[in-house]
Amino acid sequence: MPQRQHDGSTPRRGGLFRRGSVGATPAAPGTTRRTTYVVDGRLTSAPPHTSIADALRFSQEEPGRIALCLFPDPTVADIAELADAWGLHPVLVEDLQVAGQRPKLERYGDVLFLVVRSARYVDEAEEVDFSEFHVLVRPNSVAVLCQDGRWVDGSDDATLPRNAETADHTLLDDSELLGLGPEAVVYRLLDVIVDGYTPVLRGLAIDREQIERQVFSGDAAVAERIYRLSQEVIDLRHATSSLVDVVAALRKGFDRYGIPEALQTYLQDVADHLTLVDGRVSELRDSLSQILNVNATLVSQRQNEDMKKISGWAAILFAPTLIAAVYGMNFDNMPELHWALGYPLAVGAMIAFAAGLYITFKRKKWM
Repeated sequence: MPQRQHDGSTPRRGGLFRRGSVGATPAAPGTTRRTTYVVDGRLTSAPPHTSIADALRFSQEEPGRIALCLFPDPTVADIAELADAWGLHPVLVEDLQVAGQRPKLERYGDVLFLVVRSARYVDEAEEVDFSEFHVLVRPNSVAVLCQDGRWVDGSDDATLPRNAETADHTLLDDSELLGLGPEAVVYRLLDVIVDGYTPVLRGLAIDREQIERQVFSGDAAVAERIYRLSQEVIDLRHATSSLVDVVAALRKGFDRYGIPEALQTYLQDVADHLTLVDGRVSELRDSLSQILNVNATLVSQRQNEDMKKISGWAAILFAPTLIAAVYGMNFDNMPELHWALGYPLAVGAMIAFAAGLYITFKRKKWM
């Protein structure tokens, strides 16, 4: 049984990963798979209802060919057909059937398997929405499975353009890059995903600034908002840090798998961008942690101020209560009981003690 090996590579350009493209052929009934052929870097039409086995044979007939099988919403039957046509290892097939994985890179013989996750920020809910992609690469063939039924930008079938001619060509619009081999498709996908992290960080940073203002305004609900936003940042951190490992593994495989030098340059650009993104995520996480500590400190200070006021008023009320308690003991031999000025003197003493304590506490800023 072949062992899992970790290796790696990527490029850098922008755009969105969408369904339609010139030359994309709808799959057979019952599946959403779309097949696209690339010949010497140029898109070409695939025959209607092309099977995965047909696409694999096409890519192997002559040099310079690439077959891309795109699965917008992969089914069990899709995975079974792909496994049969490509001769996939049972462990790999099992991975393809399980979503919710962290980014990783594994190699089974001549098949490279990547799990990557794109992200978009939903500002209304203050949540980071992730989309998971499983990518399989073998000589002259690429398969991309969208495990969440969404694209890199979060679009689904309801919002995608229906006309294949006008759809975004993110993965296949650079003939020079595609001429470097099937790894170019992987690089383009990684680059779009990494670029997509930037607006997510921007949205999180705006919310962090709002939280800072909330903290110093004394909003009692801010602690919950900090915790929720911190969880989103932690999830993003898991995605970016794991992707850093994937890109590093790809770079280690340059020499072993004969990756063209031009693609190595693209990967270096993606790696640099990803390093910056990962660093910003770490800084944002640390910043939220500091804000949480500041909020805890301010809450403690406000509680101390409240306790000072409570203690001050308790002391002010204690003096009159003490005097009233003495004269309320009902002893027979109390000389003050028969004084004509006893009552006004007792009340005056109460007021004087209370006023004196209030002035003292006020000067010490306890009140």
